[in-house]
Amino acid sequence: MTRRFRLLTTATAGVTAALLLAGCGGGGSDSSKSNDKIAGADTGASTSASPSASASAVEAGRPKITLPSDLTYTFEWVKTGDKKKDAVLADTEQFIKAVDMAIARQAPLDKAYRFYSEGLAAAGSQKFIQEFVSYKDRITGAKRYFDAKVEINDDGTAGLVYCEDQTKAYNKSLKTGKTEVTKASKDDYVLYNSLLQLNKQGVWITEKLTSQRGSSVCQP
Repeated sequence: MTRRFRLLTTATAGVTAALLLAGCGGGGSDSSKSNDKIAGADTGASTSASPSASASAVEAGRPKITLPSDLTYTFEWVKTGDKKKDAVLADTEQFIKAVDMAIARQAPLDKAYRFYSEGLAAAGSQKFIQEFVSYKDRITGAKRYFDAKVEINDDGTAGLVYCEDQTKAYNKSLKTGKTEVTKASKDDYVLYNSLLQLNKQGVWITEKLTSQRGSSVCQP
């Protein structure tokens, strides 16, 4: 059986063409393209090495991220030693978590994920969250994020590429309380490419986001 989680991910389109690090210096292409969309992430057990994500959450009016206890995350994002790059990783982690919080709350217009995104990325996230709301589902289990690569571009934007492991993440019905456990496959590994901009509050906002499910780059 195909996991509905995958169907929802595939259904959330509407971001830009791939923003691979090699080509994101000028802000990426403006051409629209349907892609797999972000499957979010949340609080829980995180081995994240990204900088002071929890400490900075109370700064700049950042929203508090509160998620179900049965949803955990591991961020294997090692600090780069560069203040800007590490901030990009930290704010992207918060954005990922905020999307799943909106799913858990069944709130497509939740303020938290919109604090960390705008434009195409925010619109795509709203559509993604709405799919879960329509099915009355949320995400449970564990997610792992790894192999993050960050570049600060000449125009002040940032490009970020990273992988997600969804082999232990599943859909949970809010109507029945049942979890749809499915067999792991290569499609559980997703490659993401994002373009971020630093706003006036000092927060790295995700503006554009694309993904490739089953990418060979992220396979174990």
